[in-house]
Amino acid sequence: MKLTTQTIQVFDPAMCCSTGVCGPEVDIKLVQFAADLDWMKAQDVIVQRHNLSQNPAAFVENEAVKTALTDKGEAALPVILVNGKVAATGRYPDRAELAGWFKLKVTASASAKSDCCCGGGTC
Repeated sequence: MKLTTQTIQVFDPAMCCSTGVCGPEVDIKLVQFAADLDWMKAQDVIVQRHNLSQNPAAFVENEAVKTALTDKGEAALPVILVNGKVAATGRYPDRAELAGWFKLKVTASASAKSDCCCGGGTC
């Protein structure tokens, strides 16, 4: 039983779509991360994802993200906030690390699946 709502916020660098899982050369790390975020949602974690090219206001409005960008520039991206606090910058965590932040048990993961933003299920 969870006593409080748990939230992860991802502030991505500028990408062609909300997940970066599109275009002719898809980064497998982004595919896996999208699948891991879907898994987090299934664990009742609230997932919010912001793309610099699609939602720049979210970056300016969040003091922790604004500070990371001031200190490190775009190298700080992605910025990952867990319950409002910076958990990682400049990299995408794997499922085990995500689970650890929320004290969740990692089960055998299914193959990475993600909806492609390009339409038709293929990129």
